[in-house]
Amino acid sequence: MANDLMGLTAILGAMIGVLLLFGIAFYVYVALALMAVAKRLNDPQPWLAWIPVGNMVLMARLAKMHWWPVLLLTTILIMWIPVVGQVIYFIAIIIFSIFTIIWQWKICEARDHPGWWVLLTFIPIVGMVWYFIMWGILAWGE
Repeated sequence: MANDLMGLTAILGAMIGVLLLFGIAFYVYVALALMAVAKRLNDPQPWLAWIPVGNMVLMARLAKMHWWPVLLLTTILIMWIPVVGQVIYFIAIIIFSIFTIIWQWKICEARDHPGWWVLLTFIPIVGMVWYFIMWGILAWGE
């Protein structure tokens, strides 16, 4: 019984380690791509791509839209969970996702690519691969 529990713990630990490595690789890739896009669009602070909330502000600036939704929604998501409850938390995540889609759409257009590319990220499994390809094209493509 104890050996089974130790084996299960080892498997779960290995899975968490692999997922953590994938998560770090994903974050680094997207930060590098966003920073490259910011440089191509002549943003004065491309280093914001590496800061968790700063990257959303950078995306809003690259899309030439207001950055205040980032502040508002981040405040709701982080600080007000016990106060406003889970329903408003869920609504805030949906609103935040909509803003992110709009920003990415406008960034694609600013780089002279079709904005609808962002919608392809919603295709299950294929969408995640396309997300990497899309940011690679936006950052380092012609």
